[in-house]
Amino acid sequence: MNWFIGLGIAGLVLLVLSLVLDGVLEGLFDGVLDGLFDGLLSLPVIAGFVSMLGFGGAIVLGVTGLGVTAATAIGVVAGVAAGWLTWKLSSALMRDHGDATPRGGDLVGSSGSVVTAIPAGGYGEVLVHLAGQPLKLAAKCQVPVARGTEVWVEATLSATSVVVRPVER
Repeated sequence: MNWFIGLGIAGLVLLVLSLVLDGVLEGLFDGVLDGLFDGLLSLPVIAGFVSMLGFGGAIVLGVTGLGVTAATAIGVVAGVAAGWLTWKLSSALMRDHGDATPRGGDLVGSSGSVVTAIPAGGYGEVLVHLAGQPLKLAAKCQVPVARGTEVWVEATLSATSVVVRPVER
């Protein structure tokens, strides 16, 4: 029974290592096994298999009168099931891609309002919304623009400054 408990603990340690050393095992086999197993040799899958093999075998030995061979067989079945479930769950998580990170170029064509008046050829401040979040930026314009005026972003100069033009009504 000590062997089974040892395997279960080793699987848990391997799971912790998989959280700390994310992707290391896949990197070791990079180029060698590409596409062959598609994540079946990932550290979390191996950890799930080893843990369930160990703890499943220990439970069978402790609860039933079956021998080591039966405990090993049941532990292997439980390990395969845990490994498969881990693989399916991690595959589902890897397919879940969030929205793309907004870029400065995404501001072009958006509207905003002047917070600090913009002198002709000089800088002021505008408030625009990017991905639903308010963003205060330095703004430059060819003509003077009063505070509160609605503007369009024509170009980005840097991560914190834009070129605007007043909205004509």
